[in-house]
Amino acid sequence: MKPGILLFSFLACLLVSQFSAAQDATEMPLPAPGNVTLTLAEYNRLVELAANPPKKPELAPLPYSIKHADVKLRVEKDVIRGTVELEGEVFRKGFTRVPLTSGMTVLDAHLNGKGVPLLQENGTHTALLPNGEFSIALDAGLPLRIEAGRASFSLPAPAAGSVQVALVIPGDHTFANVSPGLITSRKSESGHTVIAATLLPGQPANFWWATRDVSAPATPRETRFLSDAKTLISVSEAEIRVAVLADITVVQGEPAQFQLELPAGYEITGVTGATLDSTDTQPAVLTLKVNAPGQRSHQFLISLERSINDSKAEAPLLGFKGAQRETGEVLLEGAGTMEITAKETGGLKRMDVKEANPYLRSMAHFPAQAAFRYHRQPKEEPGLALQWVRFPDSSVLAAVAESAQVTTLVTSEGKSLTEIRLIVKNQAQPFLKVTLPAGASILSAEVAGERVKPVQGPDGSRVPLLRPGFRPADCYTVSFVFMHSGAPFARKGGAELSLPSMDIPINLLNWEIFLPEQYKVKGFGGDVIAANRVPQPFREEEYASRQGESSEVVRVEAAPAAGPVPGRSDMAVNGRNYPSMQQMAAGVAQQNASANVLNLQKRVSGVLPVAIDVPRAGTSFAFVRPLVLDEATKVTFSYRSR
Repeated sequence: MKPGILLFSFLACLLVSQFSAAQDATEMPLPAPGNVTLTLAEYNRLVELAANPPKKPELAPLPYSIKHADVKLRVEKDVIRGTVELEGEVFRKGFTRVPLTSGMTVLDAHLNGKGVPLLQENGTHTALLPNGEFSIALDAGLPLRIEAGRASFSLPAPAAGSVQVALVIPGDHTFANVSPGLITSRKSESGHTVIAATLLPGQPANFWWATRDVSAPATPRETRFLSDAKTLISVSEAEIRVAVLADITVVQGEPAQFQLELPAGYEITGVTGATLDSTDTQPAVLTLKVNAPGQRSHQFLISLERSINDSKAEAPLLGFKGAQRETGEVLLEGAGTMEITAKETGGLKRMDVKEANPYLRSMAHFPAQAAFRYHRQPKEEPGLALQWVRFPDSSVLAAVAESAQVTTLVTSEGKSLTEIRLIVKNQAQPFLKVTLPAGASILSAEVAGERVKPVQGPDGSRVPLLRPGFRPADCYTVSFVFMHSGAPFARKGGAELSLPSMDIPINLLNWEIFLPEQYKVKGFGGDVIAANRVPQPFREEEYASRQGESSEVVRVEAAPAAGPVPGRSDMAVNGRNYPSMQQMAAGVAQQNASANVLNLQKRVSGVLPVAIDVPRAGTSFAFVRPLVLDEATKVTFSYRSR
């Protein structure tokens, strides 16, 4: 190498090294690894993003859904042709495989009016559909099986939310069947029968119907049938209603309709029947068209009515035209309080109401007043002339108390605890309204041995007399206990005890008052009488009439005196002597407590939710009040401490 070239290369290397050193000296120094400097706002934003990461969109639980399938089929010779319209929606993005139907021969397919290719996988036709709603129409065919007198085919119902089928079958009045499924309508038009049905999604449905040989039509036979009409005639204040339950028995032929003669002035309000297809009303004639002419029995329920402004009328008895034999029964009822007089003619024979057909009696809403039967003859027309008298309605007691046994315990603080036990005969009254004295409250209540909860109303408390499943026909016991605060007793003074008013009549009220023994009582008053002053025949009759109704009825009878005491007339209640009014005035009435008092004392100590110091020893006084009608009962007396 020449010396000049060597010198140039050395200088070039020197310049490059100097330039690189100068460049390294001008660059900024990098921070130590692991350290970074952020503003407070940026740091808070990063912390919030870390705590609340963005949620990923949730995927639909299913990739697709077929909402509805509408199948329209038509029988053509030995095949079934039609269309299957499917409506649904694809939820996933991109393209999704959607199985459409199986078991059919698909001839063509259209998606929203445009052609769409299909895939066949294991006998199931599948389409690749994009995201969003879709509507696919398939032209399909099915084989038809024809046997002796029977045609059938199997339709695999698509797995859609609902499946509706419309099937057109050749022939009028063709009776088709489907299983499983439900036929919703059937009609005939232009020589074809159109069947509408609802199928179970995803399950194969079998259709079948009877076929007839149209090449050699049979000669129509004369129609013969028997009729039996059960007629209910209801007379009300402003109208007459007629309900006819007609049974038709076909003996010969296949009648497609039946005709009835309508009475003048009546309006048809309803016609029903299992085989009824349609009705046609012409002047004085009602035509009933049936959808099963080959059926041997038919039943129809026909309702008519007409307004009235008189107290007499001719009852209509419907008859079928062309019937070989007509029999029937007639049941007569009146709405409200009325007396109906019926005069029968023309083979109508009166019978006991209990002999009437049970279906006819079940249609009645009021007590039946008369019943008839008839067998219509060619030259004898049955008739029934009605005439009635209406009576004004009067109120009826819904409930009554045969007796009331009242027991009152009085403490020296003036508080009183009272138990009222009623023997009730109830027809329809749901509650017993109890108007308590001021400062009183009900502690417990029982109806027929079961505890009930009284309801507080704006005008008093109400004890439920009836409950679901409890509708007794005989007498039962209703009892409740209430407490009254009262005023404390002084050394002497006067006091008053009061019972609540109840909104049911009480035949006889027996009241036993138990007062503390440290007080001497006299001067009784109020609207009650001493129990021994009730006449003896009345007490015995009242006891005998209630003897079998309840074991809790108190017996009131005269008791023999222990000895001749001037002015004394003792009586006994539950086998215990009570004083007369003269004795009460004299203040000599020391006695043992009755069973009612003992039972109430036990209830206070163990059952009733109340803290009260009930006296264990005292004096009992008995009172009676007959026929209490929704009013309070009071007893007043004066006292002084012994």
